[in-house]
Amino acid sequence: MAGELVILHTNDTHSAIDPDDKGRGGVVRRMEIIDSVREARPDVLLIDAGDAVQGTLYYTLYGGEVERRLMNALGYDIMILGNHEFDNGMERLADRLRLSDAELLASNYDMRGTPLDSLFKPYTIKEYGGKKVGIIALNLNPEGMIASHHTEGLRYLDAIKAANSLAWYLRNVEHADAVIAVTHIGYDKSADNTPSDQELAAASEGIDIIIGGHSHTVIDPESPDGPPFRLPNAAGDTVLLAQTGSRGRYLGEVILDLETMKARSRLLPVVTRHNTRADSPLDSIIAPYRKGIDALKKTRIGTLAQDMPAGSDLLLNWVADEILAAARGSVHCDVDLAIVNKGGIRRGLPKGAITKEEIMTMLPFDNHIVLLEIKGNDLIDAFKVMEGRGGDGVSGDFDWRRIDPDRTYILATIDYLANGGDYMEPLTHGNELYRLHGKLDEVIMKRIESRGGKAIKYDKSAPRM
Repeated sequence: MAGELVILHTNDTHSAIDPDDKGRGGVVRRMEIIDSVREARPDVLLIDAGDAVQGTLYYTLYGGEVERRLMNALGYDIMILGNHEFDNGMERLADRLRLSDAELLASNYDMRGTPLDSLFKPYTIKEYGGKKVGIIALNLNPEGMIASHHTEGLRYLDAIKAANSLAWYLRNVEHADAVIAVTHIGYDKSADNTPSDQELAAASEGIDIIIGGHSHTVIDPESPDGPPFRLPNAAGDTVLLAQTGSRGRYLGEVILDLETMKARSRLLPVVTRHNTRADSPLDSIIAPYRKGIDALKKTRIGTLAQDMPAGSDLLLNWVADEILAAARGSVHCDVDLAIVNKGGIRRGLPKGAITKEEIMTMLPFDNHIVLLEIKGNDLIDAFKVMEGRGGDGVSGDFDWRRIDPDRTYILATIDYLANGGDYMEPLTHGNELYRLHGKLDEVIMKRIESRGGKAIKYDKSAPRM
């Protein structure tokens, strides 16, 4: 009677509704795979582990509306929050989530008094084959990651304490036979104030499976060189860890044997094929939104003489130099340097024509350039944070190792970092002097257009940290 439960899961799909340029991902192909599993299996649970939004123009232009409609059409059963769900604030997030058909879980956020109050449950219990499966949701500490004005009133609760308390309750009071933790905290440690999935597994006692997100980790049980997918817990048992990377290129599958409560997992590649349905029911949902995006894809604003790959020092340096030039061209004071975080630059730029769509998806966040007056000792601390995560973008001809701790510097950066975002708390000690008009992507587009069609050549690819 017990049988098997098939858990399909996604994380960090980041508004990647269409396949990428290599035919990977896309919601149409994802739906085909999900439907095929549902047709073959009686018990299927579809879960998203957060950051379903932010990363393409579908979110920039339409604020999460199309993603929610598509997730309803795909039939998601359970959804949790990622950090990017907060990018437009809790009121707009609540408006979108009220349209969701999925069950919304959040186990370690106290949302009382916020626009999200009453929308989320701390856990849920599903029954399959006469067995109970408890599910909880664990989120990262918003401090230092999410803009504080977007989480005002929300209180973070210790993720490990919440996990162990709820797992104990589910097993001993609700008599759950298995417990699944759906998380958006990251497989690896990324911040001191948030535990990783690995730390959660090690400290847990009653959790069987961790389905994670946030770190974009591809956990492939079939890869001998991949990250470990089974880890011991505090009770000497084994926890299965699963995560699919990002942008919907994989669909995760966890199969739970309801008799033994043992689980196995694998990744299902989401690849567009020649026999992909041409008349998907999702097309009618996507089509009205695609028109505005296609117009921006066709709007050329300049030319690039070489590739600038995503995450490369070449791209980071160029964006930092453009910020510095824009700042110096807007004020009548000497600006010493500019910095930008690599997490704020979401794609690379290919050689050739530069379109509005490419810049808007490269810089999708609602960031503005600000000038800070900041003491050298605080600037040093900021560079140590940047160095600790492998370096960010720094404008040319500035050696942070020669910063005078007693001197005052004029720094150009984005307001997200100036407000302490991405763990840049040292920048909050500075004083804001000036804020440039227009969002960062708009400023960069104007600078590209000002070149009058002349191809951009840039050879400052050496790392600056």
